Amino acid sequence: MPKPRKMLGSADAPYILSLMRLIETQSKATIANWCMDYAETHVLPIYEKHCPGDDRPQQAIAAARDWFEGRKKLPEVRQIILHECHAAARELDGNPAAQAAARACGQASACFHMPAHSLGLAFYGAAAIAYDHVGLDEPPEVYDQIAAGECAKMEAALRAVAVENEPNPAKINWGCSRERSVPDGA
Repeated sequence: MPKPRKMLGSADAPYILSLMRLIETQSKATIANWCMDYAETHVLPIYEKHCPGDDRPQQAIAAARDWFEGRKKLPEVRQIILHECHAAARELDGNPAAQAAARACGQASACFHMPAHSLGLAFYGAAAIAYDHVGLDEPPEVYDQIAAGECAKMEAALRAVAVENEPNPAKINWGCSRERSVPDGA
């Protein structure tokens, strides 16, 4: 059995490019709330199924929401995400579904500060969902198909809350192999 990939998808996949184009049109708050909502609804239950009683990923999402409400300071939230949620992921090398779910929740939580972390929800979230649903023994094409389908669901969820003609779209430095903004028709 080949070692499972920690993330599914790539920055140049058409479904990721489409998601990135939509993300670039939205405010930081819309992006972060969409990420946290999606992670809580679709990814966090995977973690909770595999790690009952461990609430570190949920605490990271809650801390990020508290920052939006002015109840927590940035350094405190970053500590919770980095030293709690991501620590949970590092402890789970033997459980790729739970590990990817913890990483996805951490990335979704970090969107409150840096919207580019939204791709972490796509890459890690797709892995968590795929490994949870079909296990680890499928050919790469199966995982790629699941990743594409899950990213389409993520994009649909963002479209459902997207602000048309958002006056203050987030300025995002993706830090991946593509230009900051995807040209029309890409």
